[in-house]
Amino acid sequence: MNSESVLSTNSDALPPQIKEVMEILQQDLPTLFEQDINYNIYTPNILFEDPISQFKGKLNYRIIFWTLRFHGQLFFTELFFDVHQMHFLPPQTLRVDWTVRGKLRVPWKAQINFNGYSTYTFNDQGLIDHHVDTWDRPPLKILKQFLPRSTSTQVK
Repeated sequence: MNSESVLSTNSDALPPQIKEVMEILQQDLPTLFEQDINYNIYTPNILFEDPISQFKGKLNYRIIFWTLRFHGQLFFTELFFDVHQMHFLPPQTLRVDWTVRGKLRVPWKAQINFNGYSTYTFNDQGLIDHHVDTWDRPPLKILKQFLPRSTSTQVK
């Protein structure tokens, strides 16, 4: 994937450290279910938030990604993290739009598909100190995709 495919910001106008972080994310995110990411672009006290959890610290951040890979390989036959666009919002914010899609390892071949975006905030050294994931729907509606169709229509 080349930088023009997802960068919606003129990368020539970016500070070098921000540009480097964006390039690393562009490489890391599409393969996060298959291999580990580069943690050098995050502060030791990185704060992570999503609709179901909140963690602080690089060790906990590493555990989140390990858990995603472990459960992804255990429960899915296919799992993808598609990056659509990256938008740098001066002075210190990056937004990455994405889709998670996959096939659950169950006889009825349930599929998961949801969109979201990650908001990364940079400190003065150009490292990410805050990562917030926003999903396009509540977690329960996403989890309903795992159920057989007849069951998922009954669960409210």
